[in-house]
Amino acid sequence: MSRLFVALLPPPETLAEVAAAVEPARAAWPDLRWVDPALWHVTVAFLGEVPDRVLPGLNVRLARAAARHAPATLSFDGAGAFPSAARGRVVWLGLHAEPPLLRLAESISAGARRAGAGETDRKRFHPHLTLARSRDGGDLSPLVGSLSAFAGRRWEATAVHLVRSHLGPPVRYEPVEAYPLGARD
Repeated sequence: MSRLFVALLPPPETLAEVAAAVEPARAAWPDLRWVDPALWHVTVAFLGEVPDRVLPGLNVRLARAAARHAPATLSFDGAGAFPSAARGRVVWLGLHAEPPLLRLAESISAGARRAGAGETDRKRFHPHLTLARSRDGGDLSPLVGSLSAFAGRRWEATAVHLVRSHLGPPVRYEPVEAYPLGARD
């Protein structure tokens, strides 16, 4: 069994830009559990525990789904918290995408289900970069406000990646396979 998800992996220069923008917030909010920048990614689909016997079919289905979608021009833009800034448990940067990523996420999830990855996340897709977590779900409005003006550089996503989670400590992510985005407008 492998704990898997499908993600977009921003380029190093984009992640460095985010890290520089977030550093003052890390210092000002030391009680939050800040995500290690080496783990930053944008989840397209969470697959959960997937039996190893499913992996060959999963690779075929994910490659097929990715090939049907055009590369996307992305940028991190704005900030928020789940479930809300006033009761925040997860602080995130938003993601602007052209074309929007909803159909890509739906295709990837559907392909994974058809291949036998039965735990695909069925929550409404909200592309974001998780920055930090709060244990108590307190008021994170000042933090969200301080990050809301962030508007990062544009970058192109040309592939989605199957990633294996190794739960820690420390948590570690292992890229397993990349699937090129193929359709062109």
